[in-house]
Amino acid sequence: MTTFYSHLKRSALIILMLNSFCAFLQKAHEITYVVGCFENGTTETLLEFDSDEVFYVDFEKGEVEYTGPYMPGFDPSQLFQDLQIYKNALRNSKACKAIVAYGTIMEKQPSEEKDPPESILYTAEEVDKGVENSLICFVNHFYPPLIKVTWTKNGQPVSEGVSLSRYYPNQDQTFHQFSTLTFTPTETDIYSCTVEHMALDRPQTRIWEPDFHHQHFELDVFCSVGLILGLLGIVAGTFLIVKTL
Repeated sequence: MTTFYSHLKRSALIILMLNSFCAFLQKAHEITYVVGCFENGTTETLLEFDSDEVFYVDFEKGEVEYTGPYMPGFDPSQLFQDLQIYKNALRNSKACKAIVAYGTIMEKQPSEEKDPPESILYTAEEVDKGVENSLICFVNHFYPPLIKVTWTKNGQPVSEGVSLSRYYPNQDQTFHQFSTLTFTPTETDIYSCTVEHMALDRPQTRIWEPDFHHQHFELDVFCSVGLILGLLGIVAGTFLIVKTL
């Protein structure tokens, strides 16, 4: 089944999706090939198997990047090596420019659909004071796929140790993206992640600060409970021994 989304209302992006439903081993699987065409002239091409990304095309490097999913005895690069993926992606990229230009001409004043992003801020690992960790700002369900993510430490802009992922498509035609900041937590440092998007009335900021006191309290409670249970075990054992004598 082939579906072509020439969303003139969503003029910033035109998506060509080729969905193939494969039935084998008594289970249905979905293969989705996505070509994203952007008004700024860029193109993104990727293939998904049951919503898991198998590969995407890196036009800057001029190669196909295989990202998984990993399956024993299965090498996706061998499976697709004869399909001229990169060559076909270049053709699609050229077609994208023509399609976007045509859509812009056909609708002189395109009304842009906008979906505001949702963002959360969390750490990659359990936080220990003085131990390097990563803060992850996960931005989801936004359209069009044009966002700006900035970081601060104690109110000051931070750029070192910051990375930004590609845009990833969701099933509802929106997108999600990750921004990561490598940091070493202390008791006094406060970090924030700010997301800017045309569907937002104002920038969306999420704040993270460590709570080592809370962690120590939980540890003390855990140790105290363990000690009490241990003492109860000793008392119960002594009672049983006395009772049998």
